[in-house]
Amino acid sequence: MASDAGEGQGTDDAVTPDAHGRPTARTTGDGLLARTAHRPLGFDAARRLRTLTGVDEELLDRVRYERSKYTALGGVVLGTSVIAGFSMWNFAIEALGRVSLLAVVPTGIWMLFVLNLDRWLVTPQPNARRRVGPLLMRMLIALMLGAVIAEPLVLRIFQTAIEERVADERTDEIDQLRANLVRCNPVPSSMRAVTPEGCERTYVLSFSKTPGERAEELATLRSDAAALQKRVDRDSTRLESIDSEVRGECRRLIRMASTGLYQRTSECLRLREKARDYRTTHRTDENEQRLARMNSRISSIETKQTASRGAFLKARADGVERRLKEERAKQKEIGVLERMRALEQLATGNPVLFVGIWLVRLLFILLDILPVLVKYLSGESAYDRMLTTASNSGVKVHDAEVRLTEYRAMADIEIAQDAIEQEVRRHRAESEAALREHTAAMNIRVRQAVNALEDEIRRQSTV
Repeated sequence: MASDAGEGQGTDDAVTPDAHGRPTARTTGDGLLARTAHRPLGFDAARRLRTLTGVDEELLDRVRYERSKYTALGGVVLGTSVIAGFSMWNFAIEALGRVSLLAVVPTGIWMLFVLNLDRWLVTPQPNARRRVGPLLMRMLIALMLGAVIAEPLVLRIFQTAIEERVADERTDEIDQLRANLVRCNPVPSSMRAVTPEGCERTYVLSFSKTPGERAEELATLRSDAAALQKRVDRDSTRLESIDSEVRGECRRLIRMASTGLYQRTSECLRLREKARDYRTTHRTDENEQRLARMNSRISSIETKQTASRGAFLKARADGVERRLKEERAKQKEIGVLERMRALEQLATGNPVLFVGIWLVRLLFILLDILPVLVKYLSGESAYDRMLTTASNSGVKVHDAEVRLTEYRAMADIEIAQDAIEQEVRRHRAESEAALREHTAAMNIRVRQAVNALEDEIRRQSTV
């Protein structure tokens, strides 16, 4: 670079800076003017990079061989800020869910902030070797900043695996939600349907009508019909047995001796009368008709229940689908916290991936704290010693100037006090003289008045 061209030459030559601190002429060791070397007016990249390290160019001109060191350190600072800007760009894109020009604003702000902070961290400080506390504080700040910058870059590197993991988790959540909605909204079998255990209010859907509205009536009808069916079956069996006896007995005919005609036996007539009495007392015909009406009613209710069940299943399916759609709407974009959680879950139980993730994190953290490491692990340079000497000298000069100013102020105060005291004494003497003059004038007037009074008394006494 242009600014590093003369670093390998001897130190016998001196550069005379102009009003802006730029070298304009080179003189030999005996003080004679050798030649004029004007710095190019174009963009000086090396000087701009050294600006990022906070060095004093006028002081650095005395140890020009260290320019390359601070130029490289400025490049490291610039590279760290670029990495920080790229990290913030990825973070902003993940937060917004898309590539947008709005991400440029936080990226630029974060990049400038990290650039200025790294510049403060690597700026040479006088007496740096004696100040362990500030050094540790700077290292801690750089480490924390590196951890913050490294995380979005790690998420970017493992983006594919993270998105697959999040997609699987969301699919499982949707399936689990569907299963809970179906389990917590069963087809009610009665008006007093009981919510299954473990179902929260979030999983319970509301319906205008349910198949359990006439379930109790249907259950009562079925119970009554079953009891009546047993009774009808028992009566029919008994009646069939009696009718069988009637048919068997009534097949026999006997001849009357008086008339010579054939007729039914008296046992046949008795059994027929018994069958009629049984039908009358047990109301078999009436029970059969009642059973038929009850079966017809049960069939009608079952038909309505089947239709109501179908409507309920359709309404439940619509409600479940609506809830699933709402849940999918909440899962539009993958957030940063969701990505971090997915990355931790991927690393859990997978030692190889766990080590890989932490190696990448440590790499970016190391890159982010590299300016501080380069600055404070390179040891104390000649520039640092000169800076310490200049700083200590400046402190001494400032102290001397302060003391001199204090002495001048004290002298001015003493002079002012003396002037005030002299003025006070002068005013006091003038006051005393005026008082004496006034007293003498008063005494003269009093004597004149007394003399005039005595003369007047003498004149009166003479008369």
